[in-house]
Amino acid sequence: MRYAVSIPPFTDVTTVLALATEAEAAGWDGVFLWDHLQWSHPVEPHDPWVLLGAAAVQTERVLLGTLVTPLSRRRPWVVAKQMVTLDHLSNGRAVLGVGLGSPVDKDFTDLGDEGDARVRAEMLDESLDLIDRLWTGPTDFAGGHFTVQADFLPRPVQQPRPPVWVAGVMPNRRPLQRARRWDGIVPIGKGETALPAELADYLGRLEQPAPADWDVVAHWVEGVPAQEYADAGATWLVLSANPKTDADWVGSIRSRLTSLR
Repeated sequence: MRYAVSIPPFTDVTTVLALATEAEAAGWDGVFLWDHLQWSHPVEPHDPWVLLGAAAVQTERVLLGTLVTPLSRRRPWVVAKQMVTLDHLSNGRAVLGVGLGSPVDKDFTDLGDEGDARVRAEMLDESLDLIDRLWTGPTDFAGGHFTVQADFLPRPVQQPRPPVWVAGVMPNRRPLQRARRWDGIVPIGKGETALPAELADYLGRLEQPAPADWDVVAHWVEGVPAQEYADAGATWLVLSANPKTDADWVGSIRSRLTSLR
């Protein structure tokens, strides 16, 4: 089992970066940032990619990435370039977490982006295929949403590419099958977290067995032993906090950083 903290970059940037360095010092294995343009007033989101670049040069060991980036409102070729840059800055510690994203109004339709979940799922699948090609060689791509001719250099540090984790809202099967084609699943239950029994049931819906190195990135319900998640199939446990329900969410994360394991 590996352990990560998922930080909403909704406070001052120095605090976000301090949490990242404190997590590494306390022995955590990954630091991930939420990816939102707007959220719930008066929260003030910062851009996760800029902050991840800063975290890359202030840390040495932890994996770094987003949980999660909604690719349908991002140009996939820009994400491909951002990820390669992060991979080089971190010396091969970058992970791309993706999903459909929410809230649909503030992060999509209010900004003129696609709101229909079915269309956004199509764009997500096409974006992942395109990003994978851009990372690995010359690309001549024509899909339903994107047309690209490119040969992006440099290539990623990680070969053949950085890992891709795909979020899926339980108990939906389609995102689970999408994640099976990549490197891991980030199961999202009610209120983000899921109990081990729910996780095990969800993983049991896989149509084909997952590879041995496939990651299951579960949000950790406080007080539930890590071993129960491991028995259910989790390979990562993620600590986070919700600013909507916890006024002192920074303090809540910080207090748990020192209680790893």
